[in-house]
Amino acid sequence: MSEVISAARRPMFFRKLLNSVMWLLSVAGVALAVFCMLWILWSVIKNGAGVISLDFIFCGSKPAGEPDNGVGNAILGTIFITLMAVLIGVPAAFAGGIGLAIYGQNSRLGNLIRFSVNVMMGLPSILAGVFVYALLVVTTGHRSGLAGSLSLAIIMFPVVMRTTEDMILMVPAAVHESSLALGMTRARSVLCIVCRTIKGGLVTSILLAVARTAGETAPLLFTALWSDAWPWQYFTQPTANLPVLINEYATNSPSEEMHAMGWGAAFLITITLLLMNIVLRYICREKKNA
Repeated sequence: MSEVISAARRPMFFRKLLNSVMWLLSVAGVALAVFCMLWILWSVIKNGAGVISLDFIFCGSKPAGEPDNGVGNAILGTIFITLMAVLIGVPAAFAGGIGLAIYGQNSRLGNLIRFSVNVMMGLPSILAGVFVYALLVVTTGHRSGLAGSLSLAIIMFPVVMRTTEDMILMVPAAVHESSLALGMTRARSVLCIVCRTIKGGLVTSILLAVARTAGETAPLLFTALWSDAWPWQYFTQPTANLPVLINEYATNSPSEEMHAMGWGAAFLITITLLLMNIVLRYICREKKNA
C-alpha cells in the first residue's frame, strides 16, 4: 500500500519541481528585461540630460567646435518626416481597416489581406527603406525627406489598419444594427456611427504607430539620410532627422562634442517616446474604465 502511495506522490513531486523551476526562469527573464531597460534608460539620462539647453534644442547642427551647435534642424526634420508619414499612411490604413471590418469577414480575400498585413507588421523596418530606395530614390536620383516619410508610412500602415479593424469589431453589434434599422447602408453606418464610437481608439492607433516609427533609423538611412541644413527643401533634398543624427555622431565622428550631442538627441527621443507610451497607457486605461 505504501508503495502505491509513494508512486502516486512521485509525479506530483516532479510537477511541483518543474513548476518552481519554470517560475524562477520566468522571474529571472522579467528581471533581466527590466534591468536592461533601466540600464539603457539610466545611461541615456546620465549622458544626455546634461547636454540639453535652449541652444541645443533651437540651433541647427554645425561642424564640431563652432558656437551655438544644436539639433534644432534635426528636431524639425523629424517632425516634418513623421507628420507627412501620418498623412500618407493613416488615411489609407483607416480605409483598409474599415473595408476589412465591413467586407472582409469570413472571406478568402479578407483573410489573405489580413494575413499579409500581419506579415508586414513582423518584417524588419529596413525592408521598407530598401523598397522606397528602389522605388523613389533610384527613380528621382536623390534622397529626400519625402522618401523618408513614405518608408515610415509603410511601417505605420499595418499597425493602424489592424488596430482600426479590431476597434470596429469590438463595437457592440446593437450599435451597428440599430443604424441599419434606420435605413443606413453598412458603409455609412460604420463611417458615421461606429467610427464616432471608437474615435478614441483610432487616436490611440495613430499614437501607437508614431511611437513605433519615431525612432526608426534604418529606413531613413536609405531615404532621408542626413543634412546640416534646415529642412526647407524637404521634398527634394536629404533631410536632417534625430535617428540618423544619433547614428552619424556616434559612429562617424571622432569629436567628443559630437558624441555628447548624440547622447542628447537620444535623450530627447527616449523621453518623447516614454511620454507617448505613458499617454497611450492612460488613454487605454480610461477606455477600459469607461
